[in-house]
Amino acid sequence: MLRRQPSKIEVKIEDKEELEQARKRAAAAAAAAAASTTTDTTSSAAASLLHNLNRNKDPTSKAQRLENFFFDGSSGELSARRAVLRIRFYDGDSRCVISLKARAVLVDGVSRVEEDEEELEPSVGRACVENPQRLKEVESRVMGRVKDEFGPSGFVGLGGFGNVRGVFEWNGLKLELDESSFEFGTLYEIECESTDPDAAKKMIEDLLKENQIAYGYSEASKFSIFRCGKLP
Repeated sequence: MLRRQPSKIEVKIEDKEELEQARKRAAAAAAAAAASTTTDTTSSAAASLLHNLNRNKDPTSKAQRLENFFFDGSSGELSARRAVLRIRFYDGDSRCVISLKARAVLVDGVSRVEEDEEELEPSVGRACVENPQRLKEVESRVMGRVKDEFGPSGFVGLGGFGNVRGVFEWNGLKLELDESSFEFGTLYEIECESTDPDAAKKMIEDLLKENQIAYGYSEASKFSIFRCGKLP
């Protein structure tokens, strides 16, 4: 049975100097979590939030349906070094992107991660999902990095999950509202990429508080939650 969770906040930054500083802070910090009230979000509060955001939404935009599939080396070469390979499909096969994510650090709802991605022909992506060993034949910059940096002997599929994403321009921020569906439940999350993550997080918190929506900081990536097999 799917169950509703309070909204989660995750603000992302992709700055290598910040990444290194974050790793040092994370090593010294205690487990990061900030739990808020666990009351259910009321329909009126959610409607108020969406109305607030929709005032600045591009009228031509629409919610995207994403399919996410993950891969590791046959001997765990990527996961052993805290990396993951993902193939994502947008709205069926209208677009496909392959991504390499590495060295993610998530502290107090602020995620710092090294990410490299590029477009992939959807038919090639589907073939790799069906048979992960086909990844060895893919000629691309991202796969070149994977082979050079991790040297996997082969590839295995780790499975995946789907989510629905709405994108909003709000007060100078680009907010992504995700509803991720796992076999064990549904997770709601607000993501925002920013060069000033602390300021962005404060703005998002104020928005949620104004609309009386319970929230907490993301404690793990959606991939980690998927692999763990339970909601946080």
